[in-house]
Amino acid sequence: MRKLSENEVLSMAALLDMEKNGLIVTKAMQMLISDEELKKQVEAGILATEGRIKGIQQFVSENQITDIKEVH
Repeated sequence: MRKLSENEVLSMAALLDMEKNGLIVTKAMQMLISDEELKKQVEAGILATEGRIKGIQQFVSENQITDIKEVH
């Protein structure tokens, strides 16, 4: 794989940050939801977001992109 440009690395870092922030907000909102069907949809969204974050982390790891920090 070709070396990523600085802009591409910054974009990936921003994308990872947006996913992480969205996950934090969604998890906080989940506690306020009383409707069971909506709760199921939110849980599915959380799992999807966690999957995207893991995918980005795997890409970073496999391609030795060290400027992006891992999300916990």
